[in-house]
Amino acid sequence: MAILVQRDNIGIFGKTNSGKSSVMNLLTQQETSIVDSTAGTTADTKIAMQEIHGIGPVKLFDTAGTDEEGVLGEKKRKKVFSALKECDLVLLVIDPARGDLGPEIELITEARRLDKQIFMIYNVFANADREKISQIEADNRLLSFHKKITLVANDENHRQPLLNFIIENFESKNQATPLLPFLGKHEYCVLIIPMDVETPPGRYLRPQAMVEEHITRHWSYPLSFRLDLGKARDDDPAMREEEKQRFLSVVDGLAKRPQIIITDSQAMDVMYPWCPADVQLTTFSIVMINHVSRGRLRLFAQGVKALDDLRPGDRVLIAEACNHSRIGEDIGIVQIPRYMKKHYPGVQIEHAFGREFHETEDLQAYKLIVHCGGCMIDAQKMSARIRDLENTGVPITNYGVMLSYMQSPEALAKVLEPWGL
Repeated sequence: MAILVQRDNIGIFGKTNSGKSSVMNLLTQQETSIVDSTAGTTADTKIAMQEIHGIGPVKLFDTAGTDEEGVLGEKKRKKVFSALKECDLVLLVIDPARGDLGPEIELITEARRLDKQIFMIYNVFANADREKISQIEADNRLLSFHKKITLVANDENHRQPLLNFIIENFESKNQATPLLPFLGKHEYCVLIIPMDVETPPGRYLRPQAMVEEHITRHWSYPLSFRLDLGKARDDDPAMREEEKQRFLSVVDGLAKRPQIIITDSQAMDVMYPWCPADVQLTTFSIVMINHVSRGRLRLFAQGVKALDDLRPGDRVLIAEACNHSRIGEDIGIVQIPRYMKKHYPGVQIEHAFGREFHETEDLQAYKLIVHCGGCMIDAQKMSARIRDLENTGVPITNYGVMLSYMQSPEALAKVLEPWGL
């Protein structure tokens, strides 16, 4: 059965006479769009279908300039911003020789609100214009958040560098990341679900439900174990041992050794010492962040190293993508802050819930971002957050990664092992 691959929509935006149509023609290798020095030559959005080797099928949009005035200019602007909503990638063409970047900033602001990928194309008409780019970016901080290339759009020798730039940096919506890429067939998987006071009645949390469904769909066997964290952490050794033996009786009672134990991250202090050496271990939060970041788990594993460089006065942002009711031993507002205050005194802890992270203007002020599993946002939004941080040099880690590291470097190595890290 043939699989229908959805086209990625790539839009070319910018002022009139910035070279948008030249970029379109550079990509299509034909005069798809009329190029003329007369302002407003592109009266409506031009569309071209193309196959880009390394990405796949794409739809290219060459849009009108957003800086035209009058009734006609306003009509064109509406069409441009309508096309922006459809695009997966925004190519913003900038002529560095022209002053006011108000129209470009407006486009960037709206594209960021819509979580679009944005690449900057500095189209230079004279070599002297290249020297103006650094000042332009210094005066307009939003430009520094996005990857950029400098070229001459009407020079066909710049086509391949432009293609390479797009292929290397664009995250296609057709990229599929399996939830559990290491999962075998006919394997047992033990899911550790504490069901604490934050667990909603009548249903699993989304990561738990997704993992259970994925395991079942791929012909393996999920087994849910409700861990009593109170007993597992009791001051009485006998109580702790009783809960440990109840857990081990399940693991040892299966027809064959489970391939993996997937635990709620908050139970890592229990599960790491209890997990048999011959059974793999990871957390729901790690599963989810790898999935929604399209396989970027290594980035979060590397980010946790920033803990070693924290100093009094440094700011750390704890980011959650949802607004659930936070009670009990909540990971974001209780467990991680408590650990940070104990091990990194003087470090300032701040929180961002829901969309607030995306609106945070001064990301560079933070020494580390600690992100939840991201189960309530899509891959596009997660990618937008990662792009901002990568382009500003701020490290990011994840709840599951950090809670594992809090136990020991060996515990972190254990939960990353199934992912080949």
